[in-house]
Amino acid sequence: MTTDDRAPAPRPERQVVEAAVDGDRAAVAELLEFLRPLVLRYCRGRLGTHSSGTAAEDCAQDVLLAVLVELPRYRYEPESFLPFVFGIASHKVIDEFRRRARNRADPHADPADENKPGPDEYARTDSRLEIEQLLDHLPPAQRELLTLRVVLGYTAEETATALGLPSAAAVRVSQHRALTKLRRLLQGGPLPKQED
Repeated sequence: MTTDDRAPAPRPERQVVEAAVDGDRAAVAELLEFLRPLVLRYCRGRLGTHSSGTAAEDCAQDVLLAVLVELPRYRYEPESFLPFVFGIASHKVIDEFRRRARNRADPHADPADENKPGPDEYARTDSRLEIEQLLDHLPPAQRELLTLRVVLGYTAEETATALGLPSAAAVRVSQHRALTKLRRLLQGGPLPKQED
């Protein structure tokens, strides 16, 4: 079974989005409850685990707060609400990466800790770093698309909705281009021209 065989991700109900934008507290609470697992999944997929393991949760909370602040100013179609949310999430993830780059004094585990990572965990970390380095060669839009499709397992339809792309076919074309570029990087060949 491919990932595209799954049912598409749920969307918030149009009436809930409209009521939340109009300031209905119950609708806002319902909308945030609906968004929290989606946003947390996205942040965990992009950020992984970091030191205390709460970076993704903190980032997801920042996203939801930003959505709450921007909600009264939201003037687009309710069907476009998820791309709006994921756009905020993308920016908050970038902010978290910048914060990490500035703060090199992250706490380390106590050397006496018995829960030290084993060789398998080190190998997974090395693989993850290699993948992140490869993805850094892609434009942000392709990197985001591959994260949603490959890391988080979104369907092409879910990815199109999250990124505001016109169709699942557009997602597949962009994914093909990104994977072709990564394949050429791995093989040491010439890179394709930047198309996205």
